[in-house]
Amino acid sequence: MIHHIFNFMNSFVVFLLVLLSYSHNVVPVKSFRTIPKSDVDLIEFALNLEYLEAEFFLYGALGYGLDKFAPKLTQGGPSPFGGKIAYLSPLIKDVTLQFALQEVGHLRAIKNTVKGFPRPLLNLSSETFGQIIDSAFGKKLYPSFDPYSNDINYLIASYAIPYVGLNGYVGANPLLKSPLAKGLIAGLLGVESGQDAVIRALLYERKDEIVKPYKWNVAEFTNHISQLRNTLGKGGIKDEGLVVPKELGAEGNVTGNILAGNIFSYSYARSPQEILRIVYGTSNERTPGGFYPQGGRGTIAKSFL
Repeated sequence: MIHHIFNFMNSFVVFLLVLLSYSHNVVPVKSFRTIPKSDVDLIEFALNLEYLEAEFFLYGALGYGLDKFAPKLTQGGPSPFGGKIAYLSPLIKDVTLQFALQEVGHLRAIKNTVKGFPRPLLNLSSETFGQIIDSAFGKKLYPSFDPYSNDINYLIASYAIPYVGLNGYVGANPLLKSPLAKGLIAGLLGVESGQDAVIRALLYERKDEIVKPYKWNVAEFTNHISQLRNTLGKGGIKDEGLVVPKELGAEGNVTGNILAGNIFSYSYARSPQEILRIVYGTSNERTPGGFYPQGGRGTIAKSFL
């Protein structure tokens, strides 16, 4: 008996020594594995966008968000404002609900890997989306664009969200050091890319349809939104609409652009600074606004405030 107790104490002492030997820039995670602090920061930066996507899709499909669906995931962060149920056809509502549940899964995956932080304040109001569309076209639209009013509007609004998260994951991937972080980001990127592809495919099918009551078609809306994001991000062309000049199409041979990609049809990468400039709508990572009235959270986002 004494022998077993002695062995246990030895093992416990070794365990404590291992814990004490951790470098200050390595963070223990729930799986009892460790990842570098730089990886934690990049993963937690993505949490800002995952909160936004989860809330937008939950409200669009169900009329309520994480506060009712999965309150523990909010970690007590302030409730978003402006979100509401969208007037959607059965198909688009089904797709939206699936996206919402996928985003809830993404939040769980991140929080099972790193500590995370409380949900930032999010502005999901029609006014915010209306301002984005006004900026994209360079003038005030009448009536103001309402993302929740019908299938087309909601898909156009959705076009403005997951793609930026995709850019962020592509940008983070080469900077990650640990296999755990790389595996997580690869898994998240796969689904984010799928969501973007579904949204673009549904819009591409309707690319020539006029977005009533305006005079522009769906493709023109996507082109203007992409041009706006390129301007706000200040990183060159990293965004493309559904119809592009032939030289920007795949292999320089087509104008149809169901998926955005560079000259080699690679996904575009964006830095955290570029992403903040876009989602704040201010072209300045130090000036909150847009979807994040008080700015993002986590080490990276807060470092600019």
